[in-house]
Amino acid sequence: RVNLYVSGIQSQSCSRVTYTKRRICVLKGSTVDISCTYGSGYDTVTSSLWFSPKQSFSWRDKLIPEDLTTDPGYAGRVEYAGEKERGRSTLRITDLREEDSAEYKFIFNTQTSRWGYSFPGTTLTVTDLQVKVIPDTVTEGSWVKLTCSTTCTLTEIPNPTYIWYKNGEYLFSDSSPQYHYSVSRGGSDSYSCALRDHEKLSSSKVTVGECCDLPPEFSSLIVNRLDIFSQ
Repeated sequence: RVNLYVSGIQSQSCSRVTYTKRRICVLKGSTVDISCTYGSGYDTVTSSLWFSPKQSFSWRDKLIPEDLTTDPGYAGRVEYAGEKERGRSTLRITDLREEDSAEYKFIFNTQTSRWGYSFPGTTLTVTDLQVKVIPDTVTEGSWVKLTCSTTCTLTEIPNPTYIWYKNGEYLFSDSSPQYHYSVSRGGSDSYSCALRDHEKLSSSKVTVGECCDLPPEFSSLIVNRLDIFSQ
């Protein structure tokens, strides 16, 4: 949590914006709440809004932030939760997309000034689950490691339970993001992962299979290659 203070004209007056979290990492397709508290000292707050500097290209005046709720890129996905509670504001974004990864700021206007424009806000990173396969080349009978990963540590799910699927069917769940299995000849299987209580936000499927068929007499020389692609 970071406190941003700006002294007002009167020595007893102090305006501030305090963001609950400076960095947030969430899954693609989920919902996030970005919150702050604020105070205007002795001045009266006349208006307030949330904005993202990333969207400045669409503002009518590049120096005047526009309310995120009016941005076409967020149409139907943004709302203010608890906005009526004085001194606290929450920006809620639903159906998150990777392009929503950006910094979000809150500003409020008083009868004499605008506060919060130049201060750092909350940085949001939207990530999806990915299945990584190691190694990409193995011999028959070798062990392969699948890892269910994200590009950042999920803020609201500090200790996730990972669920694995094979060919679309439940395989097992565990607190470890890794799954090991032994490679055998013939056919291919698809794997995907998800997090408990967030099963609808699963990873893309990764298909692991052999690249080619060779005559039996060459079986001792076969190197089974894992052809990995997303479906």
